[in-house]
Amino acid sequence: MATMSMNQIIHAAVRRDVARTEQALRSMADGDGPRARQLQTAWRNLVRELTHHHEAEDDIVWPFLLSRGADEALMAAMEDEHVAMKEALTSASRAIDGVVADPSRATAEAAADVIAGARTVIDNHLDHEEREAEPLIAGLEDDPEWKARAKRMRPQAIRDAGSALAWMQDGAGPQELAALRATIPGPVVSIVTKVFGRRYTREIAPTWR
Repeated sequence: MATMSMNQIIHAAVRRDVARTEQALRSMADGDGPRARQLQTAWRNLVRELTHHHEAEDDIVWPFLLSRGADEALMAAMEDEHVAMKEALTSASRAIDGVVADPSRATAEAAADVIAGARTVIDNHLDHEEREAEPLIAGLEDDPEWKARAKRMRPQAIRDAGSALAWMQDGAGPQELAALRATIPGPVVSIVTKVFGRRYTREIAPTWR
């Protein structure tokens, strides 16, 4: 089984959340306001996690790769795709807010269609990044300067780290879970998730049960 990078583990969590949000909207019962609000909370968590991830890439990863001779056109494409993703996420968030305001089957189905469109934009970028930018990042694994920069990409607050770890593990398969514990010691993952990921566990995880 191939080892996944932390970047790929995060991408897997993103793909999983987008897909199950679309599916949940398509199966939502007519007039189910509590379910709509539950999906809105989970979606906002996804947007928060993805925004943190991509802002870190824009601020840290792409400039560093450029300083090490990465192709300028590729880095510009990464930034442009982030802009497109932000627009798609904003449209999807508005659509889900609309379902909260009117939790009808028609509104939920329309929102699912918007999520499906956002999913295409997101998947295209994640695939592109993993195909072309990820190998460049992997080549910096032993670079001391890169290691110092990479530390700045981690959540600064322990509660944010706990929530992020809980999110990454929620619905993850054996490959992602094994890769996560190969990157971060298993006891650390367990303790930080259990103690500081309680908000996610309490408020968001039930959405997917």
